[in-house]
Amino acid sequence: RGERGLAALPGREKDFEAALDKALHYAQVLGCRTIHAMSGLAEPGAKTDATYRANLKRAAAAAKTRGITVVIEPINHRDIPGFYLNTLGQAANAINAVGADNLHIQFDFYHCQITEGALALRFQEHFRQVGHIQIAGVPGRHEPDVGEINYPYVFEQIDSLGYGGHIGCEYKPKDGTLAGLGWAKPYGVVPKA
Repeated sequence: RGERGLAALPGREKDFEAALDKALHYAQVLGCRTIHAMSGLAEPGAKTDATYRANLKRAAAAAKTRGITVVIEPINHRDIPGFYLNTLGQAANAINAVGADNLHIQFDFYHCQITEGALALRFQEHFRQVGHIQIAGVPGRHEPDVGEINYPYVFEQIDSLGYGGHIGCEYKPKDGTLAGLGWAKPYGVVPKA
């Protein structure tokens, strides 16, 4: 229904639980070690905050028994107006409130640049809670070698902090997927047709 997730929607807890069960089943079948619990379109407030945290606690507990990590992603209001989770501070507060060691931030440099800026500082500040990274060029959400983010510098910062996970390329290639990976050749990525 275009809700962009269910985790923060009061009254939809049963739907969230059903979606969580399905996501965990798929993750196990596919050997995926991380799932993303999207908050959805919701107005901030005490009831919404409580629903979000209760659903994240439920998700983290269910995922932990399967060896799976749950990530939450702050998303900017320009791309998804009305999205509940917008800032890294909100995400960190939710993670701290839940207190689960398998609940982390999906740090998307694209969304962070639009919403908060100061990328290196923000990444360093929240690094201990980062479970996955995504990148894209700003403002057009194209390849990361185009736009206002200096990704070579960002990659140096990521490496200097010792991040060992994957970096997801969540962008819209201008000229197709293979051509859109040309920027990554200096990093050892060689696209094959």
